[in-house]
Amino acid sequence: MKLILEQFEKSYSKYNQLLIAVSGGVDSMTLAYVAHKIFSQTKIYHAISPAVPDGATQRVKAYADKHAWHLVLINAGEFDDVTYVNNPVNRCFYCKTNLYKAISETENGVICSGANLDDLSDYRPGLDAAKLFQVEHPWIRLGVNKEKIRDLANYFGLSDIQDLPASPCLSSRVETGIRIIPETLSLISQCESAIKSMIDVDTVRCRVQKEKITIELDQITLEKLKDIERKNINSLALRLFGDDCSIASYKRGSAFLR
Repeated sequence: MKLILEQFEKSYSKYNQLLIAVSGGVDSMTLAYVAHKIFSQTKIYHAISPAVPDGATQRVKAYADKHAWHLVLINAGEFDDVTYVNNPVNRCFYCKTNLYKAISETENGVICSGANLDDLSDYRPGLDAAKLFQVEHPWIRLGVNKEKIRDLANYFGLSDIQDLPASPCLSSRVETGIRIIPETLSLISQCESAIKSMIDVDTVRCRVQKEKITIELDQITLEKLKDIERKNINSLALRLFGDDCSIASYKRGSAFLR
């Protein structure tokens, strides 16, 4: 761990200021913690948006208070971007373009993302947007993957985030081609929060698809789901979306049609 921190300091000490784009997940949160610990002038940027889960925003604010971060909350303006709202296959490109543009217009400095080595093996159009704004990816530069990030979080005693499950933006729950509107994202958030309060679940996704609403649960939870719990979940979907839902095993990126 000390070697990674030494390499981090050596690689980024040449910059006057680091601007860390933080989503609220373990990758960017740990990056913000490390960058601020090494370079106290670091600024942390977090976008307030209907697409960002409220829990993520509250987590970022809590860490900023606890660790004396210089936190800047911004509106990236992605919902004013018609292309983003239309939800194309590369929606993330437009999301990140708006985010990095908003940060770059606010402050002079080097923008850094929490992208890690594992992300290079996945389809990540947001990385293309990063190139337009010369965004740095410290974890990738230092050869750090998700597992090592969790180890770093543990090393620094960040027990509340080290095991955070993946929680992409709420727009990722909406099937490609269906317009992204704040009202839909609010219903998705309400649905997932309600299910978490109803049952003991590790992963839950409320997928809005062209033909149906699908509630995805991790396989262990799905296998032990009781009939009454299925009924309650369906009643919840009916109340929120006006339609029955199907319940299926969690599949990463299933709303993404390429």
